[in-house]
Amino acid sequence: MTSMLEYFKMILKKVSFERSLFEKELKKAISRLVGNEIKELRDWCYQNFSVRHRVVLDKCFK
Repeated sequence: MTSMLEYFKMILKKVSFERSLFEKELKKAISRLVGNEIKELRDWCYQNFSVRHRVVLDKCFK
């Protein structure tokens, strides 16, 4: 079974081509994950998307 965290990572990879869709899905992921999962998602997002979506990441993880 896939964890919610892994599910959201898959979704974010698929929508990363479009800023507003990426932001929408990232906000949804943050609202549904808990505790350490959010920190893990944040670290993973900055590793994978900081070049393209730095502004979105900073906004969503502030």
